[in-house]
Amino acid sequence: MSMITASAWVPRGAAAPFPTKYDVDETELARISRLAKLQLDDAEEDLDGARNGHHSPQGSGKSSGEDNEDDEDIPMTLSDKYAGPRIHTPKIPSCALICSLRDADDDLKEYDLDNYDSDAGPKDGETMAMFGNARSLAYHQSNAEDPYITMQENEDDDDEREDLQVLASDNMVIAAKVEDEVAHLEIYVYEDEVDNLYVHHDIMLPAIPLCVEWLDLPVGKGPSDNAAKGNFVAVGTFDPDIELWDLDTIDSMYPNAILGQGGEEAKPQAGDGKRKKKRKKSKKANDDYHVDAVLSLGANRQHRNLLASSSADKTVKLWDLTTQKCAKSYSHHTDKVCSIAWHPKEATVLLSGSYDRTLVAADLRATDSTVPRWGVESDVETVAWDPHDTNYFYVTTESGMIHYHDMRSAPASAESSKPVWTLQAHGESVSSFDINPAIPGFLATGSTDKEAKLWNVRPTGPSMVVSRNLGVGKVFTTKFAPDSEVAFRLAVGGSKGNIQIWDTSTNAAVRNAFAHRVGPVSGEVKERLVGVDEDSSDSEDEGGVEPAAEGGEGEAGWESMEDD
Repeated sequence: MSMITASAWVPRGAAAPFPTKYDVDETELARISRLAKLQLDDAEEDLDGARNGHHSPQGSGKSSGEDNEDDEDIPMTLSDKYAGPRIHTPKIPSCALICSLRDADDDLKEYDLDNYDSDAGPKDGETMAMFGNARSLAYHQSNAEDPYITMQENEDDDDEREDLQVLASDNMVIAAKVEDEVAHLEIYVYEDEVDNLYVHHDIMLPAIPLCVEWLDLPVGKGPSDNAAKGNFVAVGTFDPDIELWDLDTIDSMYPNAILGQGGEEAKPQAGDGKRKKKRKKSKKANDDYHVDAVLSLGANRQHRNLLASSSADKTVKLWDLTTQKCAKSYSHHTDKVCSIAWHPKEATVLLSGSYDRTLVAADLRATDSTVPRWGVESDVETVAWDPHDTNYFYVTTESGMIHYHDMRSAPASAESSKPVWTLQAHGESVSSFDINPAIPGFLATGSTDKEAKLWNVRPTGPSMVVSRNLGVGKVFTTKFAPDSEVAFRLAVGGSKGNIQIWDTSTNAAVRNAFAHRVGPVSGEVKERLVGVDEDSSDSEDEGGVEPAAEGGEGEAGWESMEDD
């Protein structure tokens, strides 16, 4: 099984031209040793619990009621987005695994490894080591002086450095991916001028990723500087911790920072240098860290040190990236909080949507005041402010609806909500939604019905421009590029595990609807859809449109609403 669950663009010029290799110095070695020790302690604790019969294997339904109930509820309430076979990252080894380890021990007994070092010593003239006669070995200060090394290191380094170069005209695209039960981030480079998309590097993750958010603040890089720029990504997964990774460093072993209980336990303690006793992980919501899956992340672009997160534990948390601690926790909802969005101008106002079928626009400075609340007909999927008129916001729901609300007309109760307009955008859940930051009224939606649709919102209301099946399966992410030079590029990913970059300006219906933003063209324009070559061959499995076969109007798999 392979799927892309979330994606994000990196603006042009934000990535370092030449990424650095992961360097393990003494400080970094001490940090990753603490993280590895925590993982080992968790594994040993879970194994001891399994051996003593205190816990049953995950998913068996025999563990503690509260923990098991929450675990089983997540895949059902995350809509159809994760409707396939659930992938577990077991915290407790299964009985089958324990039995197989015992069988392996029995098989090794015949080799008598316990007495391996008790063999007779070397005879006269023999040595114990492979290179026992070390005095006869030649030693050179550098490989350049060794006559047997004909290919110098700098030649390979120069080639690799060139392969990893990111140009100022390139965009990075971050994709959260699950492939063959392995969770990781794939970092793509998109070269618009040559229609090329390729995987630059990847980052292994401990659990299934659910959301990603790009950050321009360097985190975990020593003393903070408000003017410093970075290229980082925050990742929310089925685990309650939030991981922060440096995108300009390749082959990293561990994240630069962890927000949550895992990050606190990994920090060195003042005083005698010993770590505090490990606290047992709890499922009870608290003010310091999440205790369930992280479903949404939002970086505050005006206060770069602030990151908001929402979770299946029904809370929204505000993190200070300079201290890597939770500054405040909010409990405005009675069910899982699936989507959040910062107001584009009012830096302290956060919009949140929940499976309790309500939306809240809260000023996070006023923790005790009553917050305005709106209601919708089904579970919320995504929320977003209109960047071109910040008095309004959009909401998409599990029933395929889009609601457009005026923040200034807050209802007396959630049940009495009156949107400016509503739209039945899809027959199934609107699992992804985005607003073009450069072109007013240009919307994109994606659904579990495998369709990606483009919309034109006019003063009279919304109208569909084009509907496409891009061959990505159930659509889980649709994101417009952030730069004006590539404003019409849309990244689309879904249940087949591949991502496509769609140049929507090459579609005739889009050119007609947004003619004032598209330059004049002469002759026939072939529609551009750019994907990774090795992934495009997999798009036949669910009846999607093969990228190579997609061209002008009238192709199978898409529908346009072009005006006469």
